[in-house]
Amino acid sequence: MAVKLIADSGSTKTEWCLLNGNKKITVNTQGLSPYFLTETQVTDILKTELLPKLKKQEPAEVFFYGTGCSNPVNVKMVKRAINAVFNNAKVSVDHDLMGAAKSLCGNEKGIACILGTGSNSCYYNGKKIVKNSPGLGYVLGDEGAGTHLGRKVLQYYLYNTFDPDLMDRFDQKYNTNANEILDAVYKKPLPNRYLAGFVGFLIENRGHFMIENIIEDSFNDFIYNHIYKYKESWTLPIHFVGSVAYGFKDVLKEMCSSYELQLGSVLKNPMEGLIKFHR
Repeated sequence: MAVKLIADSGSTKTEWCLLNGNKKITVNTQGLSPYFLTETQVTDILKTELLPKLKKQEPAEVFFYGTGCSNPVNVKMVKRAINAVFNNAKVSVDHDLMGAAKSLCGNEKGIACILGTGSNSCYYNGKKIVKNSPGLGYVLGDEGAGTHLGRKVLQYYLYNTFDPDLMDRFDQKYNTNANEILDAVYKKPLPNRYLAGFVGFLIENRGHFMIENIIEDSFNDFIYNHIYKYKESWTLPIHFVGSVAYGFKDVLKEMCSSYELQLGSVLKNPMEGLIKFHR
């Protein structure tokens, strides 16, 4: 049986799984978004963070599902970077949404949604993605995702909307100020990861009405702007994958119920489903 290497890559981290018969090696590296990294940087990350942990096993096939890989230019760039490291492998590069769809739906029809650092969604007919509500990235879109939630947390803080108790908790946890925050968002690299980092504040303060409002508002935006755009969402299960979806699945369950939508599976990451699909 051919040795296969599967990758699920978001903006923050990439999960790899090397399949050799019934044996598997899982490795985590940093996220490989072609919008934030050059080809050389991607190759360097593969050489330093991935290669040493594969115990000199060479994959015959590489299946890479990554954020930003719906753009043909980015696909070519990522393919070249992977080929530079695994010269003899047959490399397939597709976007993370296809990875999510295969993982969540297998060969069945469904609505597949990603709620991680970023967000995306599609109608998958069991073989391919038929409709995709556009993902506009962390500046214009990413409703329901870590960047969107983090942005709302910072707005509540900077506009002094949080009550005194939450303001104190925020100050104690992050020990920062408006200048540092604006600097990190507008001047420093990887602002999307920075914004998503504030989801932890929501997790730690569940139960407070302002925190619950932020989560519900963000998910509401996602349902309204994305799920509602598919007429299939009224008859097919709606599946979710990603750390944010998994972390707040109680809210998703409640909201899908109130919108009369059928909630399918909610997974933390797509790897388990992708292993099943590619085996």
